[in-house]
Amino acid sequence: MRKAARQQNAGWAFNVFDKAPFVTVSMTRPDGTPYGLPLSLVRRDERTFYFHCAAEGEKLDCLTHNPVVSLSAVSRCSPVFEEEKCNFTEHYNSAVAVGTASIVESAEEKTEALRLLCRRFLPDHMDRFGEAVARSLDRTTVVRITLTEPPVGKCKS
Repeated sequence: MRKAARQQNAGWAFNVFDKAPFVTVSMTRPDGTPYGLPLSLVRRDERTFYFHCAAEGEKLDCLTHNPVVSLSAVSRCSPVFEEEKCNFTEHYNSAVAVGTASIVESAEEKTEALRLLCRRFLPDHMDRFGEAVARSLDRTTVVRITLTEPPVGKCKS
């Protein structure tokens, strides 16, 4: 039997963010139009996410203009045909959150964020982390997103 979509607690929502292969970060361009893109984010704790990028570009232009962002993630998505109801539907786990983005200035926090990103996405290559970060830290921008309210998760199964 199909269960209706239901809201989950913040801990459940964090689990969705942690399992999602990417998180869509939505922001506002200086002209007021929306700009959203999938990024590789990592969560440090219950308020802090990080991503890295080049030192210039549209993301940073948007965040300089307006640092408020929305995060959305899907960790499970399964299209389903319910034979008994002749109904098309989708089972999913999703989460959303709102936060404020800022550029990380401290070399120590940048290194910590990059280490967290590498552990999440390439854990088998941590032996090369020190060499890579020494070569690229100065030209890598790290953005911290601090949540301004607890995340909300939804699921339908």
